[in-house]
Amino acid sequence: EHRLLSVAVVRCNRYSPLITRHSSKMSEKQENTIVKGADSWFNKYTAVESSPEGTFKGVLDRFNGITVDSNMETCSADSFPVILKRSLEHWIDRKTRGVWFKVHLNSASWIPELVNNGFQFHHAKNTFVMLYRWLPKDEVVNIPPFAHTMVGVGALVINERNQVLVVSEMHALIAGSWKLPGGYVEPNENFVDAAIREVEEETNIRTKFESVVSIRHAHGVGFGCSDLYIVMALSPLTSEITKCDREIARCEWMDVDEYLAHPKVHETNRNFVRTYLEYRRAGVRIDCTEEMHQVLKKRYNIYFVTKEATADGQEEGS
Repeated sequence: EHRLLSVAVVRCNRYSPLITRHSSKMSEKQENTIVKGADSWFNKYTAVESSPEGTFKGVLDRFNGITVDSNMETCSADSFPVILKRSLEHWIDRKTRGVWFKVHLNSASWIPELVNNGFQFHHAKNTFVMLYRWLPKDEVVNIPPFAHTMVGVGALVINERNQVLVVSEMHALIAGSWKLPGGYVEPNENFVDAAIREVEEETNIRTKFESVVSIRHAHGVGFGCSDLYIVMALSPLTSEITKCDREIARCEWMDVDEYLAHPKVHETNRNFVRTYLEYRRAGVRIDCTEEMHQVLKKRYNIYFVTKEATADGQEEGS
């Protein structure tokens, strides 16, 4: 039966001075929860891999893959080639599929040896790089690609005077063009929250969610990634504009009719406004609700079409 050990030097074999293993102490109940439940949307850690002397231990996932974290199993640059060789022999023998190495900056010396042993780069962040190798010779490589889509939001804010909130960016692709306020969604940020945040950052207008309006999907955009642009209709709670001097050249409340006819408004942006006006005429909106996944116990948002209720409580058009 596998147990996760407290932070310590694990002297498990004659090579113990070469590998320092670290992991978090947890109760049997917590361990079982991780084994039986999902640790993330895509992976479920099942156990700390049992390993012979002089090899990396790693963490086994539900796909019979193994992940070694250089911060959890430290190893000197001199001893790394020998330990890697023994580890690969063991993993091939036990029919491990994907092998992952999460190499932090303080272990960057590992990288050339990993590459020389058939590992490829998968993704990188500020403080680490993730490399992988697919071991089976009789299976098609089944490693998922890294995140490949950027997500941005645009905010369609129309006030009681039938004016739309518009901005002209300081570094616009077309100088002097008008567009909706918006920007990229930050990590772990909901679409709605991102739209509300961007409007306030760029114009100082506070808003609340009303409806999703449209989604634009494009490919080969920033860093060669695909791009999702989600337009939200937001209701203004304030009216006095204070532009962001770092990003925005001009911003104003513009009459909707003027916006729809303006020569420096892209046709796609006109269509967002037309779509919203059509929703409003039809009494339709795309609402958002927060749910809890029954198994993963993670919160997520569901977007759905709904009809606006009339004064007598009936749905419009019923």
